Amino acid sequence: MKISFTRKQSLKDLQEKIDYRFNNIDLLNISLTHSSYANENKMKSNENNERLEFLGDAIIGLIVSQYLFDRFEELPEGELTKKRAAIVCESSLAFAARKIDLGAYILLGKGEEATGGRNRDSILADAFEALSGAIFLDGGIDSTRQYLIGMFEEEVIYAISKGSLFIDYKTELQEVLQKRTKSKIEYEVEKEIGPDHNKKFYMNVIVENKIIGSGMGRNKKEAEQMAAKQALLRIGEKNE
Repeated sequence: MKISFTRKQSLKDLQEKIDYRFNNIDLLNISLTHSSYANENKMKSNENNERLEFLGDAIIGLIVSQYLFDRFEELPEGELTKKRAAIVCESSLAFAARKIDLGAYILLGKGEEATGGRNRDSILADAFEALSGAIFLDGGIDSTRQYLIGMFEEEVIYAISKGSLFIDYKTELQEVLQKRTKSKIEYEVEKEIGPDHNKKFYMNVIVENKIIGSGMGRNKKEAEQMAAKQALLRIGEKNE
């Protein structure tokens, strides 16, 4: 598949975000090509990201398993299995994908685009797996490990202490503030920037008419989570 100049520039931007430069840019492009786009454009079956997704799933499982095995020597097999499952589940992979705004780079068919596929957990998680598979084929296991551990390490450690990878900062903030005040927690959109297909929301979390945290996300829920995270940082209930 021929890659346009505009697409190459977009992929260059993504490579800067993930701090990895592809030797074979076609691998990166395929990893972000959804089957709906490939079908609409009558592309070959191996020009969508499903095969890379299959490979990436296995690679992520291997790297996360080794990380947990090496990092947490005291944990028995059963606990390691639970932690790995939390880390490689769909919601956590989608969470990781949103950290690098991966949805903005996925090629989607018109139907998927129209129904909000660019921010759907399943599509984001699959693309994250495919991207991991592409990095593995392009740069080997060491490059993939460096990329994945960089993406996951903070959340991995949190998962060990809390038992779940996906961090619900809003619930955590509510629990913390309930011990300190009876005031209502409110989330307020400060501004929205960008076109509908690539919009960014800026959110404030407010208590007693004071902004205690601000955050940005590709949807209101994500922006609320990021605002709650900043609030937790400010009040000293979470480390960076």
